Amino acid sequence: MPFDFRRFDIYRKVPKDLTQPTYTGAIISVCCCLFILFLFLSELTGFIATEIVNELYVDDPDKDSGGKIEVNLNISLPNLHCELVGLDIQDEMGRHEVGHIDNSMKIPLNNGDGCRFEGHFSINKVPGNFHVSTHSATAQPQNPDMTHIIHKLSFGDKLQGRDLQVVEVQNVHGAFNALEGADKLSSNPLASHDYILKIVPTVYEDMSGKQRYSYQYTVANKEYVAYSHTGRIIPAIWFRYDLSPITVKYTERRQPLYRFITSICAIIGGTFTVAGILDSCIFTASEAWKKIQLGKMQ
Repeated sequence: MPFDFRRFDIYRKVPKDLTQPTYTGAIISVCCCLFILFLFLSELTGFIATEIVNELYVDDPDKDSGGKIEVNLNISLPNLHCELVGLDIQDEMGRHEVGHIDNSMKIPLNNGDGCRFEGHFSINKVPGNFHVSTHSATAQPQNPDMTHIIHKLSFGDKLQGRDLQVVEVQNVHGAFNALEGADKLSSNPLASHDYILKIVPTVYEDMSGKQRYSYQYTVANKEYVAYSHTGRIIPAIWFRYDLSPITVKYTERRQPLYRFITSICAIIGGTFTVAGILDSCIFTASEAWKKIQLGKMQ
């Protein structure tokens, strides 16, 4: 007897004259195809889109920064003249800079009665502080008004915002500008303000492997009127910071092709199987009911 390779066919074909179409089967088939199409489009959308995976580890991610962190500060003091406003920087490495002026700008407000300070500067990766005060003014005012609004305080590369033009990272949620909108206009004009920041290094790696280094931070604040044995201390707006040893890393990933194909096969196979079982049950029940009505069911 000659060998017949067709014996290996597990998809045996049933002649059309042995099959019977039904309205129920047609309805189930159409619903089945629509359901498969819906799931296919959902999986395709997930396959095309990228997902953001985050992880934590202990390390200094930006070792090429020279031990520096870039800072962006934008703050308005509506009741303090620009010639009185200055930025001072201190840290535990011995840095003590009064009246930092590089990459900074002062914009008069309220017909010159107030000032908006915008500065871009760097700090060392050690605990320290920077503060907005009148310390660098040639003549100290009698009653400096330190009420203010903070428009922006961020560290490192920008990962959020409407004007981001490099990559889309709107799915990254974090406190990159936690002090945005901080309003202290109703505070005591003679009070100092302490913002205690805990800075957390953050890395964002896109699909191409390019990394961007930013910093999130948490903040606690207090305000007080300080005195010494010589009298009231000149108020200031302090930003005291410390760095966390924990780094947060966000990685852009896309679903592998094999997983997408596996999902599609599971969707098609599973839907057809369940629909076939449902159709078979309905058809069997329908035939049994017909027999009962004809009195043929004993």
